[in-house]
Amino acid sequence: MPPRTTIRKEEWERRLREVQVTKDDLNRLIMDYLVIEGYKSAAEEFSDEANVPPPVDFESIESRMVIREALQRGDIEEAISRMNDLNPEILDTNPALYFHLQQQKLIEHIRHGRITEALKFAQDELAPRGEESPEFLAELERTMALLAFDSSSSAPPAISELLSPAQRMKTAGEVNAAILESLGQGKEVKLVQLLKLLCWSEGMLAERADFPKIDLQEGLVATGRKEATSTEDSIMRE
Repeated sequence: MPPRTTIRKEEWERRLREVQVTKDDLNRLIMDYLVIEGYKSAAEEFSDEANVPPPVDFESIESRMVIREALQRGDIEEAISRMNDLNPEILDTNPALYFHLQQQKLIEHIRHGRITEALKFAQDELAPRGEESPEFLAELERTMALLAFDSSSSAPPAISELLSPAQRMKTAGEVNAAILESLGQGKEVKLVQLLKLLCWSEGMLAERADFPKIDLQEGLVATGRKEATSTEDSIMRE
């Protein structure tokens, strides 16, 4: 096994300074974040001020946000209708996504105590799909298990979590990713991808060398937030 290499802090910082990141690269990262997260007005202003062309039509951002808001308040029919208006092929070509939307509709029936409607909807819409897929069947059984408990607090966590706001957000996130993919846009913010790559690279390098590691929590929460904010402000002004 080869001896471990030790990279001193001074050498590490020198190498970091040699990495060239252009203002255009930073601007595109910011635009990517604004578009994927749905900040339409901010994306429009930033596009004009920083002269960065948007990767998608701005109107599609607003459509995505309307759909996401409908899902987050439990209005599944509204979300499906607007998705079909935007691009009917999204649901036609993604059976898993359509099942999860129907599952969410079943959850909303149960949440509001519409038991008769829930049973009929599960039998007519979800049971046939469960017969086609073991994964769908398992999800349907988990959802129907909500009916066995008087309240979500008495149900096991794996069951009760279906009634949590996080479940609505999970469904909304899946829908948002599918719409972005249909538009030829990345499904995940590039900054998040870069952080994942950073963590992976550090892990690989740590097997061979000792080096100053970046403390993401300290850097982003304690000291980096103010610096990042001032950097974005200066880019916007330019």
